[in-house]
Amino acid sequence: MSPETAYLAPEGFVDDLVRELGDGVREVHGRLVIAEGPERPAAWAANVWREPRRIPSASIGDAAKKLRAIQRNWALYDLAHHRRAALIVENLPKVSAKPIAFGQPLPAAPLGSWTLLAPDLMLAAPSCSSAFPNGEPQFVEDRTSSPSRAYLKLWEAFTLLGVTPMKDELCLDLGSSPGGWTWVLAGLGARVISVDKAPLDPRIAAMPGVEYRSESAFGLDPRSASVPAVDWLCSDVICYPPRLLALVQRWIAAGKARRFICSVKFQAETDFAVIDAFKSIPGSRLMHLHHNKHELTWVKLS
Repeated sequence: MSPETAYLAPEGFVDDLVRELGDGVREVHGRLVIAEGPERPAAWAANVWREPRRIPSASIGDAAKKLRAIQRNWALYDLAHHRRAALIVENLPKVSAKPIAFGQPLPAAPLGSWTLLAPDLMLAAPSCSSAFPNGEPQFVEDRTSSPSRAYLKLWEAFTLLGVTPMKDELCLDLGSSPGGWTWVLAGLGARVISVDKAPLDPRIAAMPGVEYRSESAFGLDPRSASVPAVDWLCSDVICYPPRLLALVQRWIAAGKARRFICSVKFQAETDFAVIDAFKSIPGSRLMHLHHNKHELTWVKLS
């Protein structure tokens, strides 16, 4: 059999992943989509299983022994044969799945993924794109300081990218109300221009380095001398994807933003034409974060 790669879709987005992968799809097992060929970029994949192998097993002990012989750390994608899979897990070294604090680096130990395709057949990949079980990072949440849970998307993106705004860098937060992303950016020591017609939470507006502007994100003209160049353009604004694409293209053409991180929010249907347009922007990538809903996060760091 020619090489294949397995892609784990986020909950509810198998069809989007299958469409993105196209004619190369060979099999679908729950949320796990197996496609021919080596790994390729897939925005709708929560985790990519590289060079998965099919491993026959004669018993629970045999299955665990064969996984341990490959490496120590494994995460189960619990597809079927749940009791048998749970018993195999009991015979494997324990892998911590405790939430991490924002600012901690990605786990360094290799983490493989496996599932049971049949009671006597495993699919296992010792190397995966995500350092977290099933591509689902969990954080020690702050349930008091932030005005919304939207901050988790930014925490996750910065953790996966391994980069954050630096102290005194200038960030533009578009569609910022009530202020979850501004809270993250200001908490990192960055200066933030926070733009939304709706007001910021007063606690966020009072944070050092925060300048609130009561105007539309789409009314800002990056070519204007009154609009400063920024180190980061951040947007969690609610709008149709083509409108966000046009906004991003204006800022890129003006050369006024060094880095971008934007939520591309879809309505009833996923707009694949817009996805392709975002993918075509040089130096950028699209990804579905664990804390995204029916949206993708678009990032451009250079």
